[in-house]
Amino acid sequence: MDEATVRLHHGKHHAAYVNGLNASLEKLSGARQKGDFSAIRALSLAVAFHGSGHILHSLFWESMCEKERGVEPKSGALFEAIVRDFGSIESFKKQFSEAAKTVEGSGWAILAYEPAGGRLLILQAENHQKQAFQGATPILCLDVWEHAYYISYKSDRGKYVESWWNICNWRGAEERLNVAMKR
Repeated sequence: MDEATVRLHHGKHHAAYVNGLNASLEKLSGARQKGDFSAIRALSLAVAFHGSGHILHSLFWESMCEKERGVEPKSGALFEAIVRDFGSIESFKKQFSEAAKTVEGSGWAILAYEPAGGRLLILQAENHQKQAFQGATPILCLDVWEHAYYISYKSDRGKYVESWWNICNWRGAEERLNVAMKR
């Protein structure tokens, strides 16, 4: 992950979602105060779009760590859940990578905890505000919109996805899983 991409990604793309969410929430608040809900559909879509973009970007930053700290788990709740639900860490990484590489257009690969089934799921999100699994808690995600990698990897999404595993924050994912399992 090169510095120029991270600065552009965080300072421009993620910031646009934060600004869009704040503006949409402000407009929604104004509509409530006026009792005018004629624009509720547009405002609801804007809140979902910008809010989802902000939440997933925030998790994306937390899903990475310094290269030296990106060590795959060999025990613990995350390791046990991955082995139970995917067979092995390697099998999980292959499925997650394939989800990231093949999501249509631009989007996300997401590892989520689904409490009703007590399991981990890998989800693809083309339009982050539309393809949600209600009740599932994202615990790890990879942004595969081109702005996440085009400076260093040009159009080679596959190379970007494979190199991302070197900075995957497994410890953070385990912490988020532990919190999600207690809910």
